[in-house]
Amino acid sequence: MNEERAHVLLISTQPFFQWRGSSIRVKFDLLALESLGYDVDLLAMPYGSDDPEVSATIRRPPRLPGVRNLPIGPSPAKMLLDAVLVFQALYLAVRHRYRVIHATEEGGVIAWLVARLTGAKCIYEKHSDPASYAGRGLRNVLMKAYGSVEAFAARHVDAVICTGPGLELQARRYAPDALVYHVPDIPSSRADPDPGTVRRLAGELRKNPDDVVIAYVGSFAVYQGIDLLFDTIPRVLQGQPRARFLIVGGSDGEISSRRQALGVHADRVRFAGRIAPNELPAWLAASDILLVPRLAGVNTPLKVLDYFKAGRAIVATDTEANRLILDRACARMSPPEADAFAAAIGDLVEDPGERERIAAEGRQRYLDRYNFDVFRAKLAEIYRALEAGPGRKDAIQD
Repeated sequence: MNEERAHVLLISTQPFFQWRGSSIRVKFDLLALESLGYDVDLLAMPYGSDDPEVSATIRRPPRLPGVRNLPIGPSPAKMLLDAVLVFQALYLAVRHRYRVIHATEEGGVIAWLVARLTGAKCIYEKHSDPASYAGRGLRNVLMKAYGSVEAFAARHVDAVICTGPGLELQARRYAPDALVYHVPDIPSSRADPDPGTVRRLAGELRKNPDDVVIAYVGSFAVYQGIDLLFDTIPRVLQGQPRARFLIVGGSDGEISSRRQALGVHADRVRFAGRIAPNELPAWLAASDILLVPRLAGVNTPLKVLDYFKAGRAIVATDTEANRLILDRACARMSPPEADAFAAAIGDLVEDPGERERIAAEGRQRYLDRYNFDVFRAKLAEIYRALEAGPGRKDAIQD
């Protein structure tokens, strides 16, 4: 890959660009590869919108009739579009002779197939844990099949990139002899908050100057602990008259349902809906306590990295996913039960000194480990390893 402007095809089996973790990660892959001197084409699902920060050529298959968007996780529509991506990726690879085919999620199998047919190197990037999307009946059958696809990709590609340590362990179980790398996620935005915007939001979120704003950012998916969160909110509001909640995320229908269920407490909860990643830092900086009620999965919650960057105190459930990145030095850890979670939040509402201590530790971790410069350096190391050829089995460490 010493040739000038080596050509890379990045395949995203998620829409691009949308406000979701996988899409954000793909954006940083693009920005990092471009800054490293690669010429990158992106092949993505036919939903989302262009991003002004990205200069890569974006190619999308036609949309399916009657399908306006793709939900997170597997679906019949997504499986059909995956099949279309196979043929489009092969066409592009024959035409452009890419040096590397780099794909996310189930796209790892597409990358393997196309790379083997065209002589390119291939990378599978693992973003999620199939168990996070488990449910009942047919969905569990689909997730088992999805896990088999992941395992095949991990065993056959030239390198596997995992976004968190839990996913790295899964990949190593799939393929003990594979080249598996851990490249941690970074905050969803590289932007720093505008001080004037932070002051304005801080005033809007508080009825009184000494109110304490407690924020949650993320989807309303069950594995995120959304039911625990909304069971906790009334408990905190009943015991803490200064507490006010901010909820970032959720669709209009989800927000309406949750607001109605809050009843008399709804006036102390601000639903901001979905906020663009570059606007999010100001909302976090205007808050005092940030919540991670995650219950399931082994993939690192992306929101934690935004929280670290914001330099605000964190309250998190003491679960496997959260323990991958959080500990008692950088967060108040709580059993995943509403009473205990409410008590942990209440303790920090009453203890500004402890809030400051936790916030400072998280901010330092962002500066040391979870920023774009570190991310780009790790990605560069992987691409250099591909150039070096087979035989290298060491993983990039944090």
